[in-house]
Amino acid sequence: MRIVRCAAVAVLALAAACAGVPAVDAPAPGHVQPFSSLQPGELLPPAWQPWTLSRFKRPTEYRLIDYQGRTVVQARADASASGLVHSLALDPQAYPLLNWQWKVEDLIIGADNTQKHLEDSPVRVVVSFSGDIDRLPLQDRMFLDNVRLITGQQLPYATLMYIWEGRAPLDSVISSRHTSRIKMIVAASGRERIGSWQQITRNVLEDYRRAFGGDPGRITAIGIMTDTDNTGERAQAWYGDIAFGKPAPVIATAAAD
Repeated sequence: MRIVRCAAVAVLALAAACAGVPAVDAPAPGHVQPFSSLQPGELLPPAWQPWTLSRFKRPTEYRLIDYQGRTVVQARADASASGLVHSLALDPQAYPLLNWQWKVEDLIIGADNTQKHLEDSPVRVVVSFSGDIDRLPLQDRMFLDNVRLITGQQLPYATLMYIWEGRAPLDSVISSRHTSRIKMIVAASGRERIGSWQQITRNVLEDYRRAFGGDPGRITAIGIMTDTDNTGERAQAWYGDIAFGKPAPVIATAAAD
């Protein structure tokens, strides 16, 4: 059986957490608990659950703060890795548009998500999807079994991770070097927008088709993660509200005479 390298546990465990988060109060379709609806200093609500990888790994610090009049999540990592996860039961065909805001203080100089031992990112937005694991190739099923032994959670059928990369070009798809069931999509690249809020919109249906081929199952969870456990560096980032939405309706126009 293939052994999962310790350097990959952070990313894999968050993906597993996205599959295993218990439902608290079933969210309305397309609804993700907005950070801006909360009070600064308030404990994170039940809809957003902290995920600590293990007692041997330092967790990233997440807290609600006031940022220029609105509540956001501040993440501080110091050779650490953990995340926050929000359970969902969502049809990506009906709600394909994922919108979020993030901001980073700086990039992680030593990070390179194309390398197993350097998979760190100052910000990640993670989307997990359901599917029939029994239909996966034997190698993938063995890997998922191995992750379950390490993390205590079942890895999702498929996971998209939107990241901010310092090397790979914008919109590129990076396949995890550990499993074909995790694809990282570069939603921001380079240093140009460091220190500024970015508004990101991605079509998860199109991204899934491009990354995995075929159509996705239901969205089971969304997560955020700031991790520096592989490089041992420090990172600070901020996350604004995250929401799924429907595409704008197509308005038919009458043909000209």
